[in-house]
Amino acid sequence: MERGAAVAVRRLRAAGGEREPRAPQLPLLPGRGEEEPGGKKRDCPAGGSRWRLLPEARGALWWLLLPAGRCGPWAALPAAAAWRRPGPRDFRAPRCREYLENITAVGPRTVGSPENEILTVNYLLKQIKAIEIESSDAHKISVDIQRPTGSFSIDFLGGFTSYYANITNVVVKLEPRSGAKHAVLSNCHFDSVPNTPGASDDAVSCSVMLEILNTLSSHLIPLQHAVIFLFNGAEENILQASHGFITQHRWAKSIRAFINLEAAGVGGKELVFQTGPENPWLVQAYVFAAKHPFASVVAQEVFQSGIIPADTDFRIYRDFGNIPGIDLAFIENGYIYHTKYDTPDRILTDSIQRAGDNILGMLKYLATSDKLAKSFDYRHGNVVFFDVFGLFVLAYPARVGAIMNYIITAVTVLYLGKKILQPRNRAINYMKELSVAICFTLLSWFSMLVTVLIVAVFISLIGRSLSWYNHFYVSIFLYGTAAAAKLILVHTLAKKFYYKNTSEQYLGEMFFDVSLLVWSIALVLITQLGLCSAFICAMWVAFPLLTKLLTYREFKQKGATIRFVMIYMLGMFIPYLYIMYLTWTIFEMFIPIMGRSGTEIPPDVVLAAFILSSTVILSSYFLNFIYLVKSTKKTLIILTTVFGVTLILVCSGVFFPYSSDSANPKPKRVFLQHVSRRFYGLNGNLVKSDSGIWINGLDYAGISHITPYVPELNDTIRTNCEDKAPLCGFPWILPVHFLLRKNWYLPAAEISPTNPVHFKLLAKEQMHWNSTKLTFEVSGPSHMSLYIRPHEGSTLSSWSLGDGIPVANIGGDYFVFYAHGLQAVAWRFWIELKAAEKHSDGMVSLAIAAHYFFGEDQKSPQLYALMERFPNWTFPSGWVCTYDFFVF
Repeated sequence: MERGAAVAVRRLRAAGGEREPRAPQLPLLPGRGEEEPGGKKRDCPAGGSRWRLLPEARGALWWLLLPAGRCGPWAALPAAAAWRRPGPRDFRAPRCREYLENITAVGPRTVGSPENEILTVNYLLKQIKAIEIESSDAHKISVDIQRPTGSFSIDFLGGFTSYYANITNVVVKLEPRSGAKHAVLSNCHFDSVPNTPGASDDAVSCSVMLEILNTLSSHLIPLQHAVIFLFNGAEENILQASHGFITQHRWAKSIRAFINLEAAGVGGKELVFQTGPENPWLVQAYVFAAKHPFASVVAQEVFQSGIIPADTDFRIYRDFGNIPGIDLAFIENGYIYHTKYDTPDRILTDSIQRAGDNILGMLKYLATSDKLAKSFDYRHGNVVFFDVFGLFVLAYPARVGAIMNYIITAVTVLYLGKKILQPRNRAINYMKELSVAICFTLLSWFSMLVTVLIVAVFISLIGRSLSWYNHFYVSIFLYGTAAAAKLILVHTLAKKFYYKNTSEQYLGEMFFDVSLLVWSIALVLITQLGLCSAFICAMWVAFPLLTKLLTYREFKQKGATIRFVMIYMLGMFIPYLYIMYLTWTIFEMFIPIMGRSGTEIPPDVVLAAFILSSTVILSSYFLNFIYLVKSTKKTLIILTTVFGVTLILVCSGVFFPYSSDSANPKPKRVFLQHVSRRFYGLNGNLVKSDSGIWINGLDYAGISHITPYVPELNDTIRTNCEDKAPLCGFPWILPVHFLLRKNWYLPAAEISPTNPVHFKLLAKEQMHWNSTKLTFEVSGPSHMSLYIRPHEGSTLSSWSLGDGIPVANIGGDYFVFYAHGLQAVAWRFWIELKAAEKHSDGMVSLAIAAHYFFGEDQKSPQLYALMERFPNWTFPSGWVCTYDFFVF
């Protein structure tokens, strides 16, 4: 009996709690023959056995019986309640919101600040202790405060090296009383970028994890594996805390999979946008356990392509821990991501509940899965996955997808081949007409491209870019109508002048075949490239082909046009609806990013190209209707009128890009740094110095919209690059100089921080092979940036940072990002240079920038006064910094 119950428990765990055993009869009188699950009687001495109904089990519909001894007491537990739907122990969004409000109440949580290192950490520890007190006897909770020091290089933002000292991680392990050999990791970060409350990024995720810890720890059935909750305190410093944990913490080696919780917006649905690598079972876990699925392999391939200038802790666990995982992020309302508007009240309770349900379900599944212990054995190939309108997820191995794609292509070849395998004259005529139709289709696409890009470039040149940023419909009315009108015009002209004596039915079928052929070719090419997103092309071939075969008779019969259209539209409904669903998701992600993508990328060109692509896709199988309808004149007039009116309104400045609406703000982002710069020569003498407020607008419009409010901010104060200094002689906090080439420098009073930078050359040693080793010591605030530029004839061969191999950034300079927690010893590092011969101007130039993100040094009176003059539709983020340049 005990063995059977144990098997039932194991099966329940392996199934993640989905399978619920049938409820047996529960005799409550002691001293009688008790009925075991399965119907067998078991004799026990009178009073030797008793049924014990736990409070959590009352009212449950299904039960799991756990034996405590051959004739000892039994505990009747609701199996579904214990694992799948635990009733009173479900995820509770209201309590999670309380955590969120308390975390954000401390204010911005910049690494090194008391708010991040003391107040937030103490609050987390207090809540974890309260959860531990209330936890069941089935589990034990261990807590560790880690303060790692380390360094690593990363190819993000052109490549740079990161060094961190004494940063903070709060690590919690929930495991069975008997212990666990393997673990699943859940990761969030409680730090925030400067000057923002960071509710969505990422306090809400940490709040969700606290409530999940509370829920899991109260279960009376022990987990099979441990769950490690990492509340990391330095993610915004470009993934430092996760690196410190996965490379140094003693629990890291037990981790077999992870779930990373992130944000690229404020609230809404959390999107699964990265999985693996090559662990299909993790996607299966999400498919099985997530109550409210929202996932797309398209988002994964777009994100990993580098198009989006962002990264998450997923990279660290994948690259440095060799661990598979799942990356989730809130993506709605990215307009206020990393701004002062990222507050708890903007995150709906429903969003919190949804995220909690999904993540809790996944952690339960993984912590009770036999696959977790052997996760490396299941690393075989990628997986195609996508949700269907948020109802469920379809997932299958990429190799199966490739086979399906080739089968679909083969069926298409048979369909088209049947038309080619006709009598010779008819076959030649068909191929000729097909080729001409392809040419007209490509011509229409090229005309669309030229027209839309001309409009986008024109809008950018006259200074009206981003007019759609606060009014999304403007982009559709401007670029969508232009693309659609040009497409219809080209095919209308072809119909009128080239196909004037050709049957409308014949033309309709011909252009259907063109679309089918083009998408089949795209399907083969994308499949050959190994991209899982090929499923879109497969859908765009299979559904239309099936619809065409079903409507073949109706299409051939005269007078059956209406019926044909109805059946055709019905058959195309699902793929069209899904493409629009996917397109909207991509729009929701990309449009807010255009407001922080830098001054070098024309956002109107990017958006116009995206709308053009969407128009081409959505119009593919409606080209034939252009040839079936009698006239397109009214449609062209309407589209042209809408385009013309919108263009006039955009050029006149009616659509202002930004908004200060309290309910739905869409602010312009501006960075202001009050900097004092000092440039020293080879002999250590001060060559020159200046002070000013360095201004960077984060979008293509620069500061043109701000000039009317602050007249001194204009193009007369555009910065000039210091050619001999690394990164043009300015204090970049991160190596994003190639994205923000337009910046402004307003002269201002000199500043003197109370905690200035101290930069010393400790030693200079001649090494073997004509190399020189320079050892430095630096002390200063919690955030500093080091820039290194070897002079001509010199090479930076090695250093004490990262893995010892210097990583150059775009342009050839070397960038090192440094951060420390509350207290840290002076930073010592060395670099080794090789020089063929001595140079009168030295071997290397170094610059150190210090950034004061919190405390009394953060803002100067002049900086504060300038920021106060900015209009309310801006988000100016300001801080004080220094820049010191040296030659050795």
